[in-house]
Formats: sequence, structure tokens, C-alpha cells
Amino acid sequence: MIRFGIIGTGSIAQRFFAGLAHVPNACVAAVYSRGGAKARQFAAVHHIPTVFDEIDDLLASDIDAVYIATPHPSHAALSIAALNAGKAVLCEKPAATSLTELDAVIATAQATGRLYMEAMKPPFFPLYQLIRERIAAGAIGEPRFVRAGFANPNVPAGHAVLDPAQAGGGLLDIGIYSAFLAVDWLGAAGEIQTLGRIGASGVDTFASLNIQHEHGISQLYCGLDITGSGEALIGGSAGYVIIHDKWWNPAKATLVNSLGEREELAITPQGSGLNYETEHFCELLRAGELESTIMTHKKTRAALAMTLHARDTLLGIAR
Repeated sequence: MIRFGIIGTGSIAQRFFAGLAHVPNACVAAVYSRGGAKARQFAAVHHIPTVFDEIDDLLASDIDAVYIATPHPSHAALSIAALNAGKAVLCEKPAATSLTELDAVIATAQATGRLYMEAMKPPFFPLYQLIRERIAAGAIGEPRFVRAGFANPNVPAGHAVLDPAQAGGGLLDIGIYSAFLAVDWLGAAGEIQTLGRIGASGVDTFASLNIQHEHGISQLYCGLDITGSGEALIGGSAGYVIIHDKWWNPAKATLVNSLGEREELAITPQGSGLNYETEHFCELLRAGELESTIMTHKKTRAALAMTLHARDTLLGIAR
């Protein structure tokens, strides 16, 4: 049994807990939140046995791992604290808000010999794994192009994504998914061209990126001030795959080969969707692994580097 401690009690923590019902031999043994009342309410609703009012007490307890579900700026510091306390870490995206922070997290994971993984859910969905198998078998030839994005203007006032003090903005919140997709298929970015807008609160509200990667080119976008489809396309030398809306919770896709023949792929996800990454993480922990071969530290860093470069370009233009 893998015993998790949840740090943070927001909506993503609720989804993590719901997903655990679909993960064999894993449970939430404890919860911590800066607002103690929220943690106690969360524990009461979900029948979690232990609530901690201090983070150090949670990390000193007999849990095996932590799931970090707090606002973006706290991710790196909490990851480092948990790793130093001997706990494995599954941290919500983005893993950090700077490359310096992320490098410190990865260095700590290596120094302490503890498992660390960014909770980037798409590659663990069954449909994504099927797409990977079909592409590896040559269904579309060599992947050379990725196009992906999503935009949603229905963000309530006061939401963290609109607050620069909480590392808000579309790029770090939803753009990081598309950055991962591009890195996953095309490798790290080289040249990055960025256009976009900065909103009234000082965060990026729209970004459009053209990127030269090691193995191809990607076109990505994300926004908080328009409505945009959540489809993704992986183009290859002998065909392409469209992952239908919302591609980061993949359930349906269409594969088209060079002859124009179409194949519909569909696997309905189970649970909250976060269960797939969690089950993989638990398998790694039981096996004594320190890093995922699917969500590697290298991919986490490459996706964050792209996203931060685009964000900083827009902020620099705005200044």
C-alpha cells in the first residue's frame, strides 16, 4: 500500500483523491493545507484519517509520498522539503516557476535518492499510449510536426491564473500541456518565435508560438481572452493523427495514413484521469525507480524552458 500525503486542498486535490479509487493499493493517509480549516473539511469529506497543521509534521509522518497540489510558486520549495524528508514526490504542473528552481529540485531528488515526477497526465492515458504504439509501428511515418492549443475566456475574476504574484497566465497554466506534447514528439526546442498579449492584470492572456525542435516544428497557442478548440495534431512523413478535444484528456483520435485511409481510435478514460499518472508513479516507487521513463526530468525541463521563454518574451515586449 502506497500511503500519500496531500499538500493542498483545491480542485486538483479533489480530482487526485477521486482518481485514487482506480489505483490499486494506494490511499491518502494524511492531508495538509495552510488553511487548517480547509484541510479538516477536506479530510472529513473524504474520510482521511490524519490532518496536519504544520508541513513539517506531515513530512515527518509515516507516509510514503506526497502529492503537491498547491499554487505554482510553492511547488519547488515543497518538493525540495519533501525530498529532503525522505518522501517521494508527485508534483502538479508546472514543476517550478523558473529553471533555477527546477534544477534545484532535480538535484535534490538525485542527492537524496528519491523518486520525483511532474504530474503531467496526458502521456499516461490509455489512448495516448495506443497512439504511441501506432506511431512507433510506423502508422504515420516519422513525426515532424505538432500543432496544439486551447483557449478559454471564462476565467472568474480573482482566479490565481490572472494573478502575476501566483505565476499566473495562460502559458504556465494550460500552455505547459502543449509544450509537453511538442517536446514529447519532437525533442527540446531551439528557436522560439512568440507573439501574444498581456492582460490588464499583468499576465499573458494569449500566446502563439512557432518553435524549431530537434526533430521538427511545432505551432502552439494558449489563451485566457478568446475561445479556442482543444484539438492536437501530430504530423508525420506518412500520415497524421488528430487527438480530439480535449486532447490532454485523450479519449478519441483519428489516424490518417498517406493513402488517406482513416482509422478512428477511442478509449474512454476511467476515473478522474489523474489515476493513470498516479498508478505509474506508484509502480515506479515500488520498483525503487528514481525517475519515470515516460515523464522524464529532461522532458519536464524542456517543456518548462519553452514556456518560460515565451512568457518572458511577452512580458519583455509589454514592458
